[in-house]
Amino acid sequence: MQVDPNNRLVADALEADWNDKLRALTETQEQYEQQRQKDRVVLDEQSRQKVLALAQDLPQLWHDPNTSDQDRKRMVRLLIEDVTLTKNDKIRAQICFKGGATRTLTLVRPLSAWKERTTDPTVVRQISQLLDTCSDDEIAAEMNRRGCRTGMKQAFTRESAQRIRCHYGLKSRYDRLRETGFYTADEMAAELGVTRQTVAIWCRHGLLKGYEYNHRGERLYELPPQDQRPKKQQGFWGKLTKRAQYPPFTSHAANEVHHEA
Repeated sequence: MQVDPNNRLVADALEADWNDKLRALTETQEQYEQQRQKDRVVLDEQSRQKVLALAQDLPQLWHDPNTSDQDRKRMVRLLIEDVTLTKNDKIRAQICFKGGATRTLTLVRPLSAWKERTTDPTVVRQISQLLDTCSDDEIAAEMNRRGCRTGMKQAFTRESAQRIRCHYGLKSRYDRLRETGFYTADEMAAELGVTRQTVAIWCRHGLLKGYEYNHRGERLYELPPQDQRPKKQQGFWGKLTKRAQYPPFTSHAANEVHHEA
């Protein structure tokens, strides 16, 4: 009422804006109260006791599938004041709760990603031992039978057994047999004066001892003593079915190949 008459229009405009803001504030407060009333859930006694039981059993509440991750974060903020971590060969966590209680946890330090995928040394040693008598296929089957797994926690295959053998520098079944003095098919054929096909046939009928070293069925052969070497024969006694009736020569190498990898 005391404003300069020349500024009366400006004063009226300001007063109108002020009144509009007051009305907006009042309406907002009323809406807020109404929403609060809607958000309030009236619990019966059974529901109330259930909520109280959950509050007293934190692990059950934490692991309840209906508890969201956001609620878990809120629970942590309400319970824990701070956490101090010390990381050496192990991880030491000192927890201070809101009420002043403290607790210390000692945790095993997790392995790095590459160490987590490294094949267990005991598994490598078992594979090295099996290479004395088994091919990669046979090793994979035996390791699976024992319940062993690769560094990737997968079942063994021929490829994974071969990959581990190469990575750790383990001598193959072929190399171990060769170092023991076993012959290839061509070498055995030349030694006995026959063809490699004859060597394979004699092996099938027990006249020669051959040992598979890969998944393709390829073999290395043990040379019999001079007096037990088979020879080509004619007539009735030359038939392989008759010659196989007699016990084959005694092998001293058999599957006893022991070499360090």
